Amino acid sequence: MVRADDDMEESFALKKSVPPSSVLPFVGVACLGALLFGYHLGVVNASLEYIAAELGFAGSSVLQGWVVSSTLAGAAVGSFTGGALADKLGCRRGLQMNALPLFFGTLLSGTSNGVESMVVGRVLAGVGIGISSSVVPLYISEISPKEIRGALGSANQVSINVGILLAIIAGLPLADNPAWWRTMFYLATIPAVLLFVGMVYSPESPRWLYKQGKTAEGEAAERQLWGRLKLEESFIATKATNSSVEEDATWRDLFGKRYRKVVGVGASLFLLQQFSGINAVVYYSTQVFQSAGISSGVAASALVAAANVIGAVVASYLMDKQGRKKLLMTSFSGMGASMLVLSLCLSWHALEAFSGILSVLGTITYVVAFSLGAGPVPALLLAEIFASRIRPKAIALSLGVHWVCNFLIGLVFLSVVQYVGVSTVYLGFAAVSAAAVFYVANNVVETKGCSLEEIERELSSAV
Repeated sequence: MVRADDDMEESFALKKSVPPSSVLPFVGVACLGALLFGYHLGVVNASLEYIAAELGFAGSSVLQGWVVSSTLAGAAVGSFTGGALADKLGCRRGLQMNALPLFFGTLLSGTSNGVESMVVGRVLAGVGIGISSSVVPLYISEISPKEIRGALGSANQVSINVGILLAIIAGLPLADNPAWWRTMFYLATIPAVLLFVGMVYSPESPRWLYKQGKTAEGEAAERQLWGRLKLEESFIATKATNSSVEEDATWRDLFGKRYRKVVGVGASLFLLQQFSGINAVVYYSTQVFQSAGISSGVAASALVAAANVIGAVVASYLMDKQGRKKLLMTSFSGMGASMLVLSLCLSWHALEAFSGILSVLGTITYVVAFSLGAGPVPALLLAEIFASRIRPKAIALSLGVHWVCNFLIGLVFLSVVQYVGVSTVYLGFAAVSAAAVFYVANNVVETKGCSLEEIERELSSAV
């Protein structure tokens, strides 16, 4: 009566889709890590000048750059740590441990009396958001039914954008209360506590449990997630007890012939994402708008953040309809066009009278284009295109590239702008966006509607 794996997979594929309602609370808890990811990226946007004034480094662009970039340095370390935690302890415990540096790093920044303690606190918080950046999308992808994995995976990016928006809103009282920046940091301890507590009641990824040979616990996790025992592919459980199951890959395996191409795609997507300019726009949008003649830079930045949230919500709706690859190409095309417009409006004297409004419109258009594809798709694709054997380490490596690039941009952006001008920098971002369109067209595979196991088999057979 027992037939080959393909026949069993077909029978399970015909089963009715699992309602997402039972999965949503656990996705929401995990997204608290993504929320803090965005909040810590945006918290110094409006508060940097007040922090620098109180802590005594207002005249140093280098030290201001370190306050911005120290979080990113910590995140680069955290992204690799996240891969190891997910491998050894599972996503649930990894996210629970992740709440600790998010809490204590934020508390240290809020109570700092000098630039040194501020930077240390930012590094600790960075380690936390680095772990979040690798483990949150992995956890969501592994607990989500394949039919809605794109939409639920996009919740990660929506939460990041909401975090950025909340950081900007939290900074509104700064004009009347320059010491309010401390409260902005204290507020970030609340989601960290909720993440820790919420993960106590959340299930582990069934895939990780099966991989560890814990079949009974995996079945229990499935019932908690989906309301009944439903394997997307019956051979997940079979492989867990089969002696032919491969051991976890080593870091060296990622660069071997079998995996180096797909790992290269994951790393390249984040490199292109970062050097297309998004975080330069987020970090320094207030200063850029003020230099363009807009008196309320905070209000302009809040408008940009709101556009980011709206675009990400639209992307979550389109992800399982249009597909990942199409959204990526459309996104990078729109980003390139927007950056070109921004560059021209800041360099042509004929447009000087309109530079303020064009800067805002161009930036909003850029952010919406980013949030439709280049923002949510790379993290989602990482969890989909990497084989289970390499998934945690390959995600960690790709996000390590993300954070290193992020760190470099945050560190040198103001200095490069002072040397060559904003217009030239934006023109460079436009060129990277154009290159990204061609790269995606030739290297990225479509994954919508496929289970993680189907994607793994297809890519493995291609190799």
